[in-house]
Amino acid sequence: MIEKINLNNILFLDIETVPEYHNYRGLDNETQQLWEQKTQYQRKDEVSAEDFYERAGIWAEFGKIITISVGYFVNKADIRNFRVTSFWGDEKKILNDFSNLLNNHFNGAQHVLCGHNAKEFDIPFIARRMIINGIALPNKLNLFGKKPWEVPHLDTLELWKFGDYKHFTSLKLLTKVLGIPSPKDDIDGSEVAHVFYVENDIDRIITYCEKDVIAVAQIFLRLRREDLLVEDEIIHV
Repeated sequence: MIEKINLNNILFLDIETVPEYHNYRGLDNETQQLWEQKTQYQRKDEVSAEDFYERAGIWAEFGKIITISVGYFVNKADIRNFRVTSFWGDEKKILNDFSNLLNNHFNGAQHVLCGHNAKEFDIPFIARRMIINGIALPNKLNLFGKKPWEVPHLDTLELWKFGDYKHFTSLKLLTKVLGIPSPKDDIDGSEVAHVFYVENDIDRIITYCEKDVIAVAQIFLRLRREDLLVEDEIIHV
């Protein structure tokens, strides 16, 4: 079925998130207690809530989005281009800009979103942060009352599972086994908060995020048995 989808109708995406504050001491007392309760089973007894706070970026209630990168195909006749762009800065602006993109350019019934583990992480995280920031959900993110087959999202992790729902394959591993140049040649997810808060290098994070978007598109092409993108076909806008 994925062979029948028009590539021009897919918005590929990836997000980078960090703890909402640089460190645990930035939280008020009530939020510290809520964090401790939220993470007690993940931490066990060996790790304190303060030390564990470096992982807060994976929870929408305690983290925030620092960049959303997207990519989309512009295929005309025999010319294929893949355009990549990113939203960064204040989180509310990031979310508003992304919402405007969805509402203005990817709002049709034919449009779908695609990411790696996006159904479990990126898309719910974006939706939750929009609600927290008082932003109306775009139609593509408003999934209330929709049946699973009505949800306009694709997920390369889900496609690779082939129904084996206990199975998880990282983006790095999947690109390796499919013969796709690895996007992970600089930093990994565990380093993003340090690069953001300590090194103050958002450009490095944007580059990392955009490489992931390109990798997801490459995986999708491989699943369709199509030629991978070459450097000249990728345009950063």
